[in-house]
Amino acid sequence: MTMLEVKGLGKSYGDQTILEGISFTVRSGESVAFVSPSGSGKSTLLSMLGLLLSSTTGTVVVDGQDTDDLDDQQLSALRRNVFGFVFQHTQLVGSLRAVENVEAPALFAKDLPFNVRERAEGLLRSVGLGERLEHYPFQLSIGQKRRVALARALMMDPPVIIADEPTNDLDAKSAQSVADQLFARVEEGGILLFATHDANLATRATRVMHLK
Repeated sequence: MTMLEVKGLGKSYGDQTILEGISFTVRSGESVAFVSPSGSGKSTLLSMLGLLLSSTTGTVVVDGQDTDDLDDQQLSALRRNVFGFVFQHTQLVGSLRAVENVEAPALFAKDLPFNVRERAEGLLRSVGLGERLEHYPFQLSIGQKRRVALARALMMDPPVIIADEPTNDLDAKSAQSVADQLFARVEEGGILLFATHDANLATRATRVMHLK
C-alpha cells in the first residue's frame, strides 16, 4: 500500500505567497480532485506533490520517507518509481513518434520486468491509439495527444498518477475515455491526484479539495 502525507505545504516567490498550509493524507485506492479558479495555484501544488518543484514550507512524506531528507539523485529515483505525470499541455517530444514518447520514462531505467516497446505499444492500444503508434505529435489531435500523455504516465506502472486538467480541451467522448483510464488505476489500488475545472470529473474523486 502506498501512502502520501502532505504536511503544511506552501510556496512563495519573494513577497508573494502562492500556497500555504496545505495538509492531507491519501492512500492506495483513493483519489483527490483539486478544484479552484484559474491562477489559484493548482499546477504549482501538483508540481510540489510530484516532487518536480521544491516547496517553501512543509514537506511531502512518501511511505514514511520525508522527501526533504533526500538528495537530488534519490528524489529523481523516487519520482521515476512512484509518480506518473499527465501534464496540462501534454509535453510530448515533437521529434519522437507516439510510441517513442510513451517509451521515454523507461529509457534510463534498468532491469525492467517487461519489454519496453511491447509495453508502450500495448498501452497505446489500451487508450485506443493502436493505429497511431508511428505518428508524430503534429499528426495527432489534441485528444489523441492527451491519450499518448496518459499512456506515457502509465509506462512505469507508478502507484501515484498526478494529472493537471487531464480532460481539458477534449470532446465528451475523449474526456470520458481519459477519465475512465485514470480511475481504473484507482480501482486497481493506485492513487490519483488531479486538478480540474470539470465538475463531473471532480465528483468521481474520493475527495474534493478547494484551494482558496
